[in-house]
Amino acid sequence: MNLHSINLRKNSGFSLVELMIALLLGLFLIGGVISVFLSNRVAYRQNENLARIQENARYAFEVMGRDIREAGGIACGSNLLTANVLNDKSTTWWANWGDGLQGYEGDETLPAKANGTGATDRVAGTDAVVIHTGTDDNGVTITEHNPASAQFKVNTTAHGIVDGDVLLVCDYKQAAIFQTTNASSTNVTIVHNTGTGTPGNCSKGLGYPTVCTALGTPYTFEGGGLMTKLAANAWYIGFNGRGGRSLYRVSGTPTPVAEEIAEGVTDLQIQYLAKDAGGSLPASYVDADAITDWTRVVATRLVFTIQSLENVGTDAQPLERTWNVVVSLRNRVS
Repeated sequence: MNLHSINLRKNSGFSLVELMIALLLGLFLIGGVISVFLSNRVAYRQNENLARIQENARYAFEVMGRDIREAGGIACGSNLLTANVLNDKSTTWWANWGDGLQGYEGDETLPAKANGTGATDRVAGTDAVVIHTGTDDNGVTITEHNPASAQFKVNTTAHGIVDGDVLLVCDYKQAAIFQTTNASSTNVTIVHNTGTGTPGNCSKGLGYPTVCTALGTPYTFEGGGLMTKLAANAWYIGFNGRGGRSLYRVSGTPTPVAEEIAEGVTDLQIQYLAKDAGGSLPASYVDADAITDWTRVVATRLVFTIQSLENVGTDAQPLERTWNVVVSLRNRVS
């Protein structure tokens, strides 16, 4: 073989067969890389959705659990006699102090929100609960009470109270609920007169038991007592208007609004632990329809079902997890 033939072979490059083999190997390599990428992407989406589920669960437990712990709370002490001079309190869910806690089974009507399929409507078959408390904020100290003029004086002008606020006042003897008819950040006087407001007060008398006459049952709260804003919250599972469900809270007095708390919560089941008439605890938790006296409830068991917002399960469906937690009522545990 001469030198000219050798140079021609060197300059001839790849043959067609060699090129096809190289392309095939390249395709195999690219296919492997794409497969690894897709697998990693699926794993990443699953982990991200699991993290979101856990985050929503923690937040739901924290916010709702904090509210339940304060159920029936009165800043001056537990189990105080409580007068309530609000108008229409028996037919207005947030104004009805009741027992501080009231549960509703999935087939029971929740006064705060009707069942339906629209945005914020309650999902049928899911449990709900209404909580009243007077310990959601720090409140202010009462320095003087004049029942004749329906006026309280408090220890600071920075009380944060405005006309229409619903308040709970207490001393070591009793508590009372009323609506503020006049308050200003420029003075320390809080007025609880009749004749104005929604729903307004049926009486100036804040003594227990409540009598809805002009003067009602007389009572003078002592200096050193406390004044706080009344909180009434209804917790339920509702449709969020985006094709899913969420945990909702209806709150605000005297104009309650529904607020989305945690997205992806599809179900809530609640059971209760209540002492018997002798003060002993039973062996198990029961549903709301088995409770005959809500003042005896000392703990709740919440079971949340939460779904991922994306279809990242192996069956191309949302991931679903169930969490449960027990919450004790701080004001009833002795």
